[in-house]
Amino acid sequence: MQATGGSVRCHYYYALLAEAYASVGQIDQGGHALAKVFAAVQATGECWWEAELHRLMGELVLRQVPPDEQRAEVAFRQALVIARRQQARSLELRATMSLSHLWQQEGKHTAARALLAPIYGWFTEGFDTADLQEARALLKDCR
Repeated sequence: MQATGGSVRCHYYYALLAEAYASVGQIDQGGHALAKVFAAVQATGECWWEAELHRLMGELVLRQVPPDEQRAEVAFRQALVIARRQQARSLELRATMSLSHLWQQEGKHTAARALLAPIYGWFTEGFDTADLQEARALLKDCR
């Protein structure tokens, strides 16, 4: 697509590439894919998927050896800020789940639940989707 000069949805495809790399343990390659797309966001101003890119960066740094929880939290918080500013509820849910999951692992169950419950409660439909099913399970685990 890039060879033909196309760039529509480029950010989304790089995010998928980063996720694919992460799923097979190639964390450095996933980071390189995200670095490319962050540069493209800066150059083009196309930011519709930016919140998800920050969330994915946080997930990637958690898979590094050793994981960098502090850097991941910064990335998740940035994803939340962007998603809220854009009123992108699905992306806000994903970022919230990532941060809540991190906090739960750190023993911050009350904070994780307090963060996740309001955004989960915002949804009135789509409860059979993977994201909302995961959020429901995470809420149950945060007790």
